[in-house]
Amino acid sequence: MSKLVSETAIEQPVEVMVQEQGGLKKWLRFLDENLEKPFLVFGMLAIILIISYQTFYRYVLTDLFGTSGGAAWTEETARYIFIWISYLAVPVAIKRRNNIRVDLVFERLSPRFQAISWVIVDLAFLTLTGVVLIMGMDHLKMMMKFPQTTPALMIPYFIPYMVLPIGFGLMSVRLLQDLYARVLDCGVRDALIGAASFAALCTPVFLELDLAALAWLFGYFIVLLILGVPIAIALGLSALATIIGAETLPFEYVAQIAFTSIDSFPIMAIPFFIAAGVFMGAGGLSQRLLALADEMLGSLYGGMALATIATSMFFAAISGSGPATVAAIGSLTIPAMVERGYDKYFSAAVIACAGAIGVMIPPSNPFVVYGVSAQASIGKLFIGGIVPGVLTGLVLMAVSYYYSKKMGWRGVERERNAKTMIKAIWDAKWALMVPVIILGGIYGGIMTPTEAAAVSALYGLLVGCFVYREINLSNITGCVMEACSTSAIVIVLIAMATIFGNIMTIEQVPTIMAEFILGLTSSKILILLVINLFLLWVGTFMEALAAIVILTPILLPVVTKVGVDPIHFGVIMVVNLAIGFVTPPVGVNLFVASSVAKLRIEKIAKAALPQLIGMLLVLMAVTYIPELSLYLTRFLK
Repeated sequence: MSKLVSETAIEQPVEVMVQEQGGLKKWLRFLDENLEKPFLVFGMLAIILIISYQTFYRYVLTDLFGTSGGAAWTEETARYIFIWISYLAVPVAIKRRNNIRVDLVFERLSPRFQAISWVIVDLAFLTLTGVVLIMGMDHLKMMMKFPQTTPALMIPYFIPYMVLPIGFGLMSVRLLQDLYARVLDCGVRDALIGAASFAALCTPVFLELDLAALAWLFGYFIVLLILGVPIAIALGLSALATIIGAETLPFEYVAQIAFTSIDSFPIMAIPFFIAAGVFMGAGGLSQRLLALADEMLGSLYGGMALATIATSMFFAAISGSGPATVAAIGSLTIPAMVERGYDKYFSAAVIACAGAIGVMIPPSNPFVVYGVSAQASIGKLFIGGIVPGVLTGLVLMAVSYYYSKKMGWRGVERERNAKTMIKAIWDAKWALMVPVIILGGIYGGIMTPTEAAAVSALYGLLVGCFVYREINLSNITGCVMEACSTSAIVIVLIAMATIFGNIMTIEQVPTIMAEFILGLTSSKILILLVINLFLLWVGTFMEALAAIVILTPILLPVVTKVGVDPIHFGVIMVVNLAIGFVTPPVGVNLFVASSVAKLRIEKIAKAALPQLIGMLLVLMAVTYIPELSLYLTRFLK
């Protein structure tokens, strides 16, 4: 009896212990998967509401009722929350492996060396986050020693700056987790090979070699790109190596600029436009737009292809993103086109090319990034992209119509009359209001581009939740997380490119490049032709936003010296790099279309050649007929 009691007494605590350990593991796993979510969801929704309130307060209460004061806190609060969620979203992007990088070499490696490459990438990323973490803590100590308060909120500056150690500390944790997974994946031996390779990469810095600043800057940048390090991290690390090796700037500068470079109201338009596109895609607006386009064009040869392009033009006035346009519209149109007898590769190629319009017709994230980089009017850039975007859509329609007529692909035969047209317009009315809100708000002098972006995001959320009811508690978190992680990649890219660009300015790279190109020829026509060829080449392997932040400071001084308007050049640059969305090996629209259609990228790229030729003709017209970009800007105040 005593033996039974003692055995039971021993077994029961063991069972309880096992249950407790299992519960602890589940809780830790839940915490690991959801740590950033509440902060990001609350933060994104908060800044959308705050800036929308600011717009309402200034326009409705102040202008109509003469109310003054009371809303001075909004912009400062929104900016600081934006910086926090931007850096807290990067750990999510790390977990999802969302990044902008050059994969030319990586894709040609064997699986074994790809795994080793990921070890090098994680160690490189970890080095940068570790440096910013340490420097951020030092910066906080200095701010606490010499306290200052913010102008509007009157809170100590160290509070918003706490995002540096917290955000970059969390990034470091996520990178360590990923590094541990890489070691398990490739084994200790290959992981050590990766670590040794990274150590060898750092050797010039450790040896304090006497190299010119530009050799440090571009040498490390090119090597890191080849290794597949994300472009933002390659920019930051090459700048860091230059600061250490050539002593171009104080070491502490890295942490400070990581905060101040994105403490900008115009940059906040990027997450707002991305969120608007996500909300409207998930909320059912894209389906209504497609139905309207099909009603207008569906009876013609290639009717569904024409409707796909028209819908992309409509959605471009909502999302500001090429890949987002392809994902939102392609998932609806590619299956529909294949079902109606169109060639599957042609179907995927049409949406891949049409998605490029997403960055031409406003709003456009590349225009926002160019405007910030070039200190140019984002409003003028937006309106300057309208004619090139519409022209590109019309050319793509003409090519699709000709090819479809040749292949005998007709639209669906059904009754189409004024009644069905009015019904389609009525069903799409909420989606059609978005361009009115954005462009009408900006050019009516009611809202800045950032405020228009916030209002459009709020509008898309409300329509998706309460009108079409396709956004609900089950998917709203996913929508917000997608918007946060996508925008965070762009924001970090801007922050790191600012450090990189400041070193280029100190070393007079823009001036040297301008003198070199102008020394070859003074012909405006030839210079623009060379720059176009260069940008088309860059677009084949580098994402558009990365190319803009890197190349704008270099190329803009060249073109302005031969009399090219900065707004005109911004449009040339964006149209150029939009073509890069459809050119392998790094054509992001091709990747998205390939994923949606489950087809090989090279087959889609081959099918897209006729449309690409049409887009190149539009590029030449935009380049050498400035009025296509500048005529509408003359109507702005």
